[in-house]
Amino acid sequence: MMEIRFHGRGGQGIVLAAKILADAVLRSGRGECLAIPEFGVERRGAPVTAYLRISDRKIVLRSRIYEPDAVVLFDPTLAADPGITRGLKPGGRLLINTPKPAEELSSRWSDYRVFTIPARRIAWEHRLGSASNPLVNTTMCGAVAAIFNLADLASLEAAIRESVPAKMEENVAAAREAHQLAKTMEGLHAVA
Repeated sequence: MMEIRFHGRGGQGIVLAAKILADAVLRSGRGECLAIPEFGVERRGAPVTAYLRISDRKIVLRSRIYEPDAVVLFDPTLAADPGITRGLKPGGRLLINTPKPAEELSSRWSDYRVFTIPARRIAWEHRLGSASNPLVNTTMCGAVAAIFNLADLASLEAAIRESVPAKMEENVAAAREAHQLAKTMEGLHAVA
């Protein structure tokens, strides 16, 4: 079983991103999948968490993910929170939405494979959201699908088209660009 935990802020679409990825995994035939949102009294801008479980067997566990194989950080300002990597398995993958190269960040998280993607820039270039708040969810879906080998691009695009009626082609194009960029990356692991 692969378990992924997503961290972001209310309004960034991380719950929708987990749902899109679950749909893409199912369309790709890569196994059973379960997207789990965590709701509270969050409001726009407050920290939000979502979870994604993928398995080749039926998934019966419906709890939070405490020891993920990967963590996806939609908002780099949350990186200062030590809870972001809590429970992340040694050698686990950490994907961060930032223009900084992974080399700059890998020493901070030397126990993990660190990946970065400039999702904010990609989303803005595709006119998703506003200049002050680009909507990065579909862009991050493209990177996640590629880096974690969750779904093929055609399945991801179909899942986005079904889930995101507004600016559908712009969302697909942003996901495609992030997917292609992520395919060229290798996880960086700083040796202590």
